[in-house]
Amino acid sequence: MAYVILAIRESAWCWPFGIANAALFLVVFAQARIYSNAALQAVYVVVSFYGWYEWRHGGKDHGRLAVSRAPWRWLVGLAAGAVLASLALGLLLKHRTDAALPFPDAATTAFSLAAQWMATRKWIENWLLWVGVDAVYVAMYVSQRLFPTAALYAAFLVLAIFGFREWRASMRTGEAAAAGATR
Repeated sequence: MAYVILAIRESAWCWPFGIANAALFLVVFAQARIYSNAALQAVYVVVSFYGWYEWRHGGKDHGRLAVSRAPWRWLVGLAAGAVLASLALGLLLKHRTDAALPFPDAATTAFSLAAQWMATRKWIENWLLWVGVDAVYVAMYVSQRLFPTAALYAAFLVLAIFGFREWRASMRTGEAAAAGATR
């Protein structure tokens, strides 16, 4: 929760909390045989270090990164990549493991990676993707009787809605300031 709340507030300190969160969930998901989501947590650790750097130094003149919209080509590429990865990983999990939910597990993994990448760039659309992914996560965790985890992801879903609203306001403030500076 700390990661998401700090991300909503655009604090770069969200990333160390994200690293700790990912390490804990890696263990939980591995024990529940939700393998691709367990592997996803390991990737999150790496991506979180990148996000931490980008939020602090990825903006104009190596300064703070501002909220913006994702370029259209990136959105199309991330969506296509996530769909293909979902299918490939789902087939792998179905035929090579004892995965409880191979295709939902694969899809949430692939689309979570896309959303997390978007978050490292402070693209506002990451929050909308998280809303969809978190809804699927809730259903998946309920089906596996991981009720505390399902409740946590229901809270993440609500926070993603708030995150979108807050970042939209931040983006509008930044756009207004930039427009005022060019006058």
